[in-house]
Amino acid sequence: MRIKRVEHIAIAVDSLRASVELLRDTFGLSLEYEEQIGQTRLAMLPVGQTYLELLEGQGPESGVTRWISEKGTGLFHICFEVEDIDGALAELKAKGVKLRDETPRIGHGGARIAFIDPAATGNVLIELAELPAGHGTQEHLSGSRGRS
Repeated sequence: MRIKRVEHIAIAVDSLRASVELLRDTFGLSLEYEEQIGQTRLAMLPVGQTYLELLEGQGPESGVTRWISEKGTGLFHICFEVEDIDGALAELKAKGVKLRDETPRIGHGGARIAFIDPAATGNVLIELAELPAGHGTQEHLSGSRGRS
């Protein structure tokens, strides 16, 4: 498996708007896009070659809402960008690594994603993401990302 970079660091927040404003006013970070996936609203803020991903639950069934009620706001997961998510998952399965997602699903910005069980990674939730071609380009941002 080839890990290309830390694609994003996800933070569970109570208020997307307040958190975006805090990061903008404190650190000068700007919002690149927002997106709704299931019962989770997310905001992506670029920082160099990676992102901060802010996650806000939109109802009681949201994993983010449940996380916050159990553990509070703060660090949620780390996402590694991989070249080939199918190959990465096959390699991890062959190594006996417990996965939350046996097959990829569609996540942020149209990426194919999968999560590793935190029990296999020192209690850190790790996401793998294979980004679509053109990810981060202006054409991609205005097209498939559900910009708001």
